[in-house]
Amino acid sequence: MDLDDRPIGRVLTRREALALLGSTGALVFLGCTPSSATTRAGGSSPCVVRPAMTEGPYFVDEKLDRSDIRSDPTDGTVKRGALLALTLNVYGLSRTGCAPLNGATVDVWHCDADGVYSDAVDPEYFNTKGKKFLRGFQKTNEDGVAKFVTIYPGWYPQRTPHIHYKIRSPASAGRAHEFTSQLYFDEGLSDRIYATPPYDSRGKRTVSNLSDQIYNQTGGRQSMLSVVPDQDGYKASFDVALDLT
Repeated sequence: MDLDDRPIGRVLTRREALALLGSTGALVFLGCTPSSATTRAGGSSPCVVRPAMTEGPYFVDEKLDRSDIRSDPTDGTVKRGALLALTLNVYGLSRTGCAPLNGATVDVWHCDADGVYSDAVDPEYFNTKGKKFLRGFQKTNEDGVAKFVTIYPGWYPQRTPHIHYKIRSPASAGRAHEFTSQLYFDEGLSDRIYATPPYDSRGKRTVSNLSDQIYNQTGGRQSMLSVVPDQDGYKASFDVALDLT
């Protein structure tokens, strides 16, 4: 049984978010996607409050400092799948305003094209203890950016396609802060990708976004990735603010 069915955390209300910023005049975008918020290209940085979600049963703090997470460092094998370049833009939300968060640790992990996680045991489906594919972390740079190269995640019976991520504040941010959530995908895109190798051998997926308990109960619409074609694969960028108050 997948333990991803226990939602945690909440989204700040508009009143709470504005109260955190006091009289700075800055704007917090609540539940907006990057396409509907003011972007960097437009001259300002969005500070987007996202819903927290359970880390699920498969988080392992592997301490794998790497941007390309497709390979398994234990044997050098590389997971097959549609290439996905993922960028996370991380901001720090404090009582004085919102700014890119430098030095935060961003972990990303997800299943492979067969719906299997590394370094985990599922009594019904797999035992991959010791493997480390599709896991890794990056430190955000001075612009709050962490970049990863991975594959489009597969699916497994209990969940809609998703990517897990965890953000931990740097020591300079004062007391430790941690935020964990998940990223979701457009249904049509998932269907198209799953009709191609190596995903197509598994048949039709069993859970959609709207039938996924976590997606529905914890604000999945606010965690949708905007994925676009990019050279030999796809790319996506996502903005998220870590509450440092």
